[in-house]
Amino acid sequence: MAQAYAKSQPSGFQNHIKNIAVVGAGGNIGSYIVAALLANGHHNITALTRPESTSVFPAGVTAKHIDYSSQPSLVSALQGQDALIITMAATAPPDQQTSLIRAAAEAGVRWVMPNEWGQDCSHPGLRQDLAMLSTRFEAARQLIEELGVSHWLVVPSGFWYEYSLAGSEWRYGFDFAERRVTFYGDGTQKINTSTWPQIGRAVAALLAFKILPDDEDDKSEAVLSKFQNQRCYMSSFRVSQKDMFESVLRVTGTKESDWNVSYEDVHERFQKGLERVQKGDMNGFAQLLYARTFFPDGAGDHETIKGLHNELLGLPQEDFDECTKGAVEMAKTLAGTY
Repeated sequence: MAQAYAKSQPSGFQNHIKNIAVVGAGGNIGSYIVAALLANGHHNITALTRPESTSVFPAGVTAKHIDYSSQPSLVSALQGQDALIITMAATAPPDQQTSLIRAAAEAGVRWVMPNEWGQDCSHPGLRQDLAMLSTRFEAARQLIEELGVSHWLVVPSGFWYEYSLAGSEWRYGFDFAERRVTFYGDGTQKINTSTWPQIGRAVAALLAFKILPDDEDDKSEAVLSKFQNQRCYMSSFRVSQKDMFESVLRVTGTKESDWNVSYEDVHERFQKGLERVQKGDMNGFAQLLYARTFFPDGAGDHETIKGLHNELLGLPQEDFDECTKGAVEMAKTLAGTY
């Protein structure tokens, strides 16, 4: 397909995204995306929310109530929007996203960021071993393409750093309350991981790109159309569990001898998580999900395999220890002071 240029578009064409609708604007990742979009000052932001939602949005965000059982309600809410960002809990019914994607096409929304956050499920190992996720992600992207109106954008970031470090031992292996850490394998497998603020900045930067090159002489890579139906890779850090542990020791002022350290074969850990899920224990899902990321096939290291767009997005270099400190504080909030 020949390259399109802004200069050749019909009168009235706007070469930037102006109106953005966000589903899950009050959630963990959604709130940071909204904050970053507001900070760049280029967009009108609409939060799509259920009538019973208690979410409070910052000044400058317009709230619209939607009814997932009414397609006309969704289409009406999306009229005039240039982009739709979907951030939902993993437990949300898949048909909700399907309804949103169909409504976006009917409303003429040109860009959709589906509910595909975190790992890069284009990795063949993840696509096979995490089929319950990858199949859902692929179905959403395929539907967007089949409807032929919108383009999808996905921003792989790896797991969320503070959340994953502060959470239960089923994530990055740390239990701060008990000062216990379990290393997967020898603990040196590096993965990409990102903070919520950095993910918000990445999404906002991407959606601030001009849509098309101005003309034949415009060689800028910061063009949104170059990412249509593609992934834009970003990351805060490429680190191992041992790197995380060293940072934890620095920010907590503890020594390794203060911690209960153990090691577990990462493949066995994944299998145990799978067995727990099969028995109905959904903590096993987090266990298998995180364990699979640390396999030595690079599944969690998209930086090495695909490279990063951090520089193109203008992302700042974050302070690793400061982010670890934030995770330690989060862990205190989650589990009580220890």
